[in-house]
Amino acid sequence: MKTRFLYFLGALACAGAVIAADDFKPLFNGKNFDGWHNVNCGPKTWTVKEGMIHCTGKPIGELRTTRMYENFILELEWRHLKPRGNAGIFVWADAYPAKGQPFHRGVEVQVLENEYGNTRGYTTHGDIFPIHGARMTPINGRGGQRAFPSENRSKPSPQWNHYRIICNNGDISLAVNGKVVTQGKAASPRKGYICLESEGSPVQFRNLKIKELPSTKPKPEEIANEFTGFKSLYTGVDLSGWKGEGWKSSDWRLTSQDAKGSLFSTEKFSSYTFFADWRGGGESVPFKLPNVGDLGELAFPAGKWNRVQVTRLNGLLRIEINGKRIIEEKIDESGNLKPGPIELLPGGQFANIFVKAN
Repeated sequence: MKTRFLYFLGALACAGAVIAADDFKPLFNGKNFDGWHNVNCGPKTWTVKEGMIHCTGKPIGELRTTRMYENFILELEWRHLKPRGNAGIFVWADAYPAKGQPFHRGVEVQVLENEYGNTRGYTTHGDIFPIHGARMTPINGRGGQRAFPSENRSKPSPQWNHYRIICNNGDISLAVNGKVVTQGKAASPRKGYICLESEGSPVQFRNLKIKELPSTKPKPEEIANEFTGFKSLYTGVDLSGWKGEGWKSSDWRLTSQDAKGSLFSTEKFSSYTFFADWRGGGESVPFKLPNVGDLGELAFPAGKWNRVQVTRLNGLLRIEINGKRIIEEKIDESGNLKPGPIELLPGGQFANIFVKAN
């Protein structure tokens, strides 16, 4: 009887382990990118190899989940394929990159290879910090908003490392290879997308799984900006989808330093919303758009990144610069708008070129 009882307890324990394991759901199915979205990288930057997510590191950019997550436990393994590799994991991130940046507003969990070396400002792995307008209060900080690990536990390339990230009500903790080493609190946003970062060197991720925790009802201002249907028109690795001479693909930036004229999109648009980041030295409008007349001169701070958004619908033209609406015209017109290319003018740098056909 005792033997049977012990057997029953053992079976119950095993069943409990299965139930606990079932609380986690795969975040990556090992076969394709269902549930993931290539935000601003080339078509071959992110691939699936032998059940792993493989990233070439070029261009700098991100792969993100197609849905937002609020409170959760995320587990995954990562490894760099070369010494001094650089990558990261973002939580609570916006859907689109920040102005003039290849990355999103959110909280980053650092993924650096050991030979990168530790400094006063960062360590090779395990740092947690908000970027591009996000906020977080570090535990074990050194001033500023970056949280530092209490000890170094990462293994060098090409060995695998395990991360367990707990995000709950704006608090975050990171366990590296089985031990919690980094913590932060009071993060905002505290609901958003999960992203994997491409940052110059080959890296792999595997065994991604997630367990969602009960909501703590974030305020609207604590929720990241959501996906609204825009797609990237620039791969960051080449000029596919564009026609023009002298333009250069400079990683996440598109430059016109040696341009012999405009750069034209091969895809044409009639009714659309377009946004792009641009910096240059003057106030000339940096592009020409389908069904939009001469805009004359608009005020762009010289030398700084500016985000320009244009909406062109039947009967409406709206232009925003750096979040401020400067033009809104209701146009009396009949008939369909004619499709045409997006034309980028030489004289500066572009980044984050996105469009949504309406």
